[in-house]
Amino acid sequence: MIFLKTDEEVELMRASNILLGKTYAEVAKAIKPGVTTAQLDKIAYEFIMDNGGRPACLGYEEYPATLCTSVNEVVVHGIPSDKVILKEGDIISIDSSIELNGWHSDSAYTFPVGEVSPEVMKLLRTTKEALYLGVEQAVTGKRVGDISFAIQNYCERAGYGVVREFVGHGIGRDMHEEPDVCNYGRRGNGIVLKSGMTLAIEPMITLGRRNVLIEEDGWTARTIDRKPAAHYELSVCVRNGKADILSTFDYIQQVLGDRFI
Repeated sequence: MIFLKTDEEVELMRASNILLGKTYAEVAKAIKPGVTTAQLDKIAYEFIMDNGGRPACLGYEEYPATLCTSVNEVVVHGIPSDKVILKEGDIISIDSSIELNGWHSDSAYTFPVGEVSPEVMKLLRTTKEALYLGVEQAVTGKRVGDISFAIQNYCERAGYGVVREFVGHGIGRDMHEEPDVCNYGRRGNGIVLKSGMTLAIEPMITLGRRNVLIEEDGWTARTIDRKPAAHYELSVCVRNGKADILSTFDYIQQVLGDRFI
């Protein structure tokens, strides 16, 4: 079932998303060579708890951490670990959700670690640009397939792979609600978008083949050819004329400055 949110409920979701954006800024301060993904997870957990939120990923279907920390060829759901140490030239996708006052947020951002190759930086920029092209389609009267097509068309024209196994989704009282929001599809297909629908749009794009495999831990999803992948995500509310973006990368930008993608 798809739940339309009231203006008051949307503002509660925005507050949750702002807290998540601030959390990512705290994490961004620590992203550098030599840091472990477990250290980043600890920073996020403590910041969320200190600010009245609940780390919604922690314990979700037995997931063991606050963040998903996906390094290089890991597309999504990388589990933080003391054994995963960031090094110069890596990229790391941070994905998480917070429950605040009963409402969920969800966003993701892929960070370069030190100096990253031009080829990989282009992948990051293209994926982020595709996210905003998808968001532009999240308006009343469009269809879910319009979001999907915008993302797929832009990324495939650039020569990248579009992951099929994981998709965006509705969000609200629950972290995952209907409808699914695929990153591939045809214009004019899918359900009609209505004002008050809240969606998490999240392109997951690969430098090589689009195929992924799941590691033995049941979570970690890697590209089958071990080439890097990027992941950006925003939570939005469908509105007339223009989508209302509930998530924010502004706090990340304040930390990264000139290094902000």
